[in-house]
Amino acid sequence: MALSRSVVAAGVATLVAVALTAAPASAGTAHRLPGTTCTAFPADNYWHADVSRLAVDPRSRAWLSHMSPTRKLHPDFGPSYGAQPVPYGIPITYVRSTHAKVSVSFTYADESDRVGYPLGTDTRIEGGTNSTGDRHAVIVDTGACRLYELWNVRRTSSGRWTAGSGATWLLTSDALRPKGWTSADAAGLAILPGLLRYDEVRAGTVDHAIRFTTNITSQGYLWPARHAAGATRDITNYPPMGARFRLKASFPISSYRADTRVVLTAMKHYGLVLADNGSPWYFQGTEDTAWPSGLLDQLKTIPASAFEAVNTAPMELSSTSAKVR
Repeated sequence: MALSRSVVAAGVATLVAVALTAAPASAGTAHRLPGTTCTAFPADNYWHADVSRLAVDPRSRAWLSHMSPTRKLHPDFGPSYGAQPVPYGIPITYVRSTHAKVSVSFTYADESDRVGYPLGTDTRIEGGTNSTGDRHAVIVDTGACRLYELWNVRRTSSGRWTAGSGATWLLTSDALRPKGWTSADAAGLAILPGLLRYDEVRAGTVDHAIRFTTNITSQGYLWPARHAAGATRDITNYPPMGARFRLKASFPISSYRADTRVVLTAMKHYGLVLADNGSPWYFQGTEDTAWPSGLLDQLKTIPASAFEAVNTAPMELSSTSAKVR
């Protein structure tokens, strides 16, 4: 599983993107979340943008050289084989708009959304209720199409709810969090749109980028990320939060299982988004007992060296919106 993240104080300057002449990202699609009328943000959102035609970022080689380039991908989801009571992965809890909402006490209260959160005994927590890990909670209000996410969420013996940080988004909007604010992710982004789900893999189409981690990041962030949590000021050699990587078009995938090809195709078109500090090249999916071991085993063979960073600056329309050009 990914290492626990560290959240740094607000006020870290935004990394200035290098503008290159490149083909724009292609318009995306956004499929509905299972059993809902909601999508994980609109089709014109950053997460759904096809980046297969964007130029390679000039810092790609330097960044990759400091991201354990000899490693292979590691799906951070799947069977736990008894290591914890639930499968690895980040669960999604779906609730109705009538669900009771509670107040939450936050460690990083100045960067958390101080609203009522639909938490209760039905809330699924990453790793299970007794987990010592990141303890993310991702909750979708299916009536309002509103997303709530928390990091390190707990219910105390007195019944009070606490968390490290919390954030909420309207899934029909491209609006971003305030500049400099964290979320349940160190990058200040939503977790939900970057989770690989088995229902979409089984259906044959993944229409979004996938969230992943690395251990050392720079003290900067790229649009649409809103927050940095880096250990170094070296923005040339170490990747910032929000950096986007894609599987090279030249990487052969025809020999893989059909479901593996679905995931690898998504990695070529939508790529991976650096969203948190953690184990290098761990990418996140949902907690689900249906993940096939054959798929997971093949994904573990994909080398990190098969990826390249892309320059996403041409996609940005507004610093306050995730809508792409």
